[in-house]
Amino acid sequence: MLDVAIILNPGSGGGNGDELAARLIQLFAAAGRDATVLAAGPRRTVVDQARRAVDDGCRVAVAAGGDGTVNAVASAVAGTEIPLGILPLGTLNHFAKDLALPLDLEQAVRVIAQGVRRQVDVGEVNGAVFVNNSSLGVYPRIVALRSRRHATGMGKWVAALWASLTVLRRRPFMGVRIRTSEETLLRRTPFVFVGNNEYRMAGIKAGSRETLSGGRLAVYVMHAERRRSLLLLGWRVLLRGVDRVPELELFTVEEAVIEVRRRVSVALDGEVRAMTPPLTYRIRPLALTVITP
Repeated sequence: MLDVAIILNPGSGGGNGDELAARLIQLFAAAGRDATVLAAGPRRTVVDQARRAVDDGCRVAVAAGGDGTVNAVASAVAGTEIPLGILPLGTLNHFAKDLALPLDLEQAVRVIAQGVRRQVDVGEVNGAVFVNNSSLGVYPRIVALRSRRHATGMGKWVAALWASLTVLRRRPFMGVRIRTSEETLLRRTPFVFVGNNEYRMAGIKAGSRETLSGGRLAVYVMHAERRRSLLLLGWRVLLRGVDRVPELELFTVEEAVIEVRRRVSVALDGEVRAMTPPLTYRIRPLALTVITP
């Protein structure tokens, strides 16, 4: 049986993966815990390694990476008694920040070794888990195109601008039907965003969540009238985050079914995948155990 299984995304942390793995083992040893690093690679994805850790009966599963890595490990341990520890090695680390976790590596290790366990909600769409948010429309399409261009050597922000212009030229509006237990909404929109609990929309804490255990999904539908305004909105989404754009209609639910006409790209915690509608979103209250200060 593994004590602490560290599921490592070698692309995070900005350094050599082997050196980082050795350092993590040393830090956990100094904190009195026996750690094993399960690094992702060409033949084993982060999801594969997370499932391996669960199958091996680890006492703690640690996500070492950004929000995408956290999503993968959370997907494996949600609904189990295995707690999730987080070493925030990504760029944004939204989930770690909402849990008030330290971003310093040594402090984060100490939290995992000595912290307390608490239960938080996760969101789910067609069986796929998300800890922060999910979206469909222009945002996942821009992200996918930006990633492809960035991979060819184009600068990150140049790739983002190119992707925004490309997506917004190609029929950016979509018709959606959103069904909840209380009503059915018909909208023509460029963007639908579903949060695991509600996001703050203003003030210095905009983009964060007051609670991760409120038991509600926050569904935001973007309003825009012309392609020109969409270009500005798309750029603001990339610069400021989808949860900081004010042109959004909000309603909170436990479950919502979103219907669109065709197979659609869906973003889950920043990772994009294709899904077949209808998209059934639901909250899973207190389904994930996390280790916090």
